[in-house]
Amino acid sequence: MLDGYNGPNDNGAHKNGHHTDHPGYLTISIEPLPPVVIGDTVTLKCNFLTDGNLREIVWFRVSEGGSAKQKIFTYDAMYNTSYSHMEDNRRREDLVYQSTVRLPEVKMEDDGLYECHVGIYDRSSTDKVILASGSITLTVIVPPKSISVVAADSPALFSRYEAQNFTLVCIVTGAKPAPMVYFKRDGELIDVVPTAQSSSSVEDQRKGPGLEKRLWSSRALSSRELDDTKLQKSLSLLEQEGRLARLGQDGPDGPEKRPELGFESDPETTSEVIPETVVSREFPRWVQSSDPLYYFQHRQQAAGDGTMEVRAMLTWSLNPQLDNEALFSCEVNHPALSMPMQAEVTLAAPRGPRLSMSPSKAKVGDTVRITVQGFQLGLSASEVFPEPIFTWTKVGGQLLDGREEHDGRELILERVPAELNGSMFRCTAQNPLGSTDTHTRLIVFDNPRLRKGREHFIAIDAAASRCSLTLTSVLLLLSFTCELT
Repeated sequence: MLDGYNGPNDNGAHKNGHHTDHPGYLTISIEPLPPVVIGDTVTLKCNFLTDGNLREIVWFRVSEGGSAKQKIFTYDAMYNTSYSHMEDNRRREDLVYQSTVRLPEVKMEDDGLYECHVGIYDRSSTDKVILASGSITLTVIVPPKSISVVAADSPALFSRYEAQNFTLVCIVTGAKPAPMVYFKRDGELIDVVPTAQSSSSVEDQRKGPGLEKRLWSSRALSSRELDDTKLQKSLSLLEQEGRLARLGQDGPDGPEKRPELGFESDPETTSEVIPETVVSREFPRWVQSSDPLYYFQHRQQAAGDGTMEVRAMLTWSLNPQLDNEALFSCEVNHPALSMPMQAEVTLAAPRGPRLSMSPSKAKVGDTVRITVQGFQLGLSASEVFPEPIFTWTKVGGQLLDGREEHDGRELILERVPAELNGSMFRCTAQNPLGSTDTHTRLIVFDNPRLRKGREHFIAIDAAASRCSLTLTSVLLLLSFTCELT
C-alpha cells in the first residue's frame, strides 16, 4: 500500500531505486471541478500517463489543514492483475489511465481537499517503484434556505408633522457562500447610496448579472392614484412656511427634527361608513419635494453549520403619500440558484379596520371582546405593513378597569354593567404610513337570569321578614301572659 508516502506534486515524478539508462515516467493531472451544489453527485477524475506497470491507486480526503488524511479509495494491482500480449516486453509503450471516485449526494462535510496518489513499477525493473500525486479542492455550495423582509423598529408611530426615516431589512439565511442581495421598488432596481460597511457589496450589486442599474424616481408614480388636491395643499402650506427641503439628506442615522407646523385649519380627512363604526384617516401636512435617497447597508455573519446569514438594510425618508402601496422586493443572486430568490412586501397604511364584537348582543354581566379582524386594503396590498399599533380608549371617560387606554388587537370588558350601555369605544390603528380611528358603540341588554335571581332574593328577604315579625309577636304575647300570672 502507498498509505503514508509523500509523492511529488502534479505532473511530477519520483523514482526509487538505482539509476537506469531508460527510466520510467509517471505524470498525473486531475480534472478541475466547478463548485458543486449540496445534494448533487460529483465524480473526481485522476488521469495519469506512464510507460510502466500500475502498482496502486489511493485517494485521500485531507482535513485539518493537511495534517490528517482519510483513505477513501484504494486499487491494488497485485489483486487485480492484467496481462499484456505484447510481442516485445522491452518495447517502450505509453499507457493512459483514469481513476474516478464518485461522491453521491455531497454534503457540507465533503467540502475540502482531495489527493490522488499513484504508484507504478518501472519497466526496466520490477524492484523499482515510481510515485506521484495530484490534488483538487472540492467546493460545496449551498443555496439560501430562507429569505424575508421586515421593517426595522416595528411597530412604530405615525408622525403628521415631520419626515421619518424608514428601514427595510432583508434577512437571508443558510447560504454558502454569502449571496448578493439587492432591492427593487415596483419592479425596478433601486440606485442606492452605499455606507462604509457595505461599499463592496454595493459594487457587487451594480455588477450583478443581467441587472440594469436604474434610478427609481418619484416621477415614475404618474400612474399611481394620488390625491392631487391634498398634494397641492401640502405643497402650498410648506411654501408658506418656507420649509421646503430635500428629505433623506440626513442619512440613515435619523431624520432631521423639524418644529411642528401650527396650522389653524382642520386636517384633511376622508370617511366611509361601516356598520356600528365611524372611520377617519389622517394625512400628513408635508410632502417630499424631490427624489428620495436610498441608503444601503450589508452585514453578514457566519453560522455554526458553515453557512452565512446576510442582513441587507435599505433606509430612506418615508413619504406616506408616495410610499403607500409601493411594492418593495428583496432579491438574491447565488451560484447555487438558477434564478433569483425573492421576497416582497407592499407598504400599506391601516385603512378601515373591521371590528367584531363577541357576543354580538351583550347582556349585563357578560364578558365582551372587541377585536380587530382585518382592514379594508387596496388591490396591491394583502396585509397592513409594517405591523400597526392598536390603542383602545373610551370616549368621554376611562375604560372599565380604570385605565385611560389599552394596547393590543383586542379589548376585553369583564362583566359589563348596565351603565356601559351606549358607550363609545375608539380603536386607533397606526403605522409609519398613516393613522386610522374607528369607533364602535356598545349596546348592553338586560339579563333575564340576573333579574330572576334578584326577584328570588327579594322573595326570600320578604318571607324572612314575615317570619321574624310572627316570632316577635309570639314572644311578646308569652311575656305579657307571664306578667299577668
